[in-house]
Amino acid sequence: MKRLPLGVQTFSEIIQEGYLYVDKTQQIAELIQSKYVFLSRPRRFGKSLLVSTLSEIFSGNQALFQGLYIYDKIEWQSHPIILIDFNSISYSNDQCH
Repeated sequence: MKRLPLGVQTFSEIIQEGYLYVDKTQQIAELIQSKYVFLSRPRRFGKSLLVSTLSEIFSGNQALFQGLYIYDKIEWQSHPIILIDFNSISYSNDQCH
């Protein structure tokens, strides 16, 4: 039985470490073929995992997706990626007293 990826937020780690992954790549394939997209998800609903998965797709890492829906459904090319991680930003405001 595969382990649950509690606290794991990167697609590559989930796949490479053999964690349980529910294949959502069919929806991702539809998403990346859409012209306009607005994503809004509440806290703790997998935004970081989705961004990590998109990053691996647009990096052209097809091997990570073997056995998943998207593996042979898109043209695998490497694209430049800009990833901004807001998790490292401090939310305390020491300047306001």
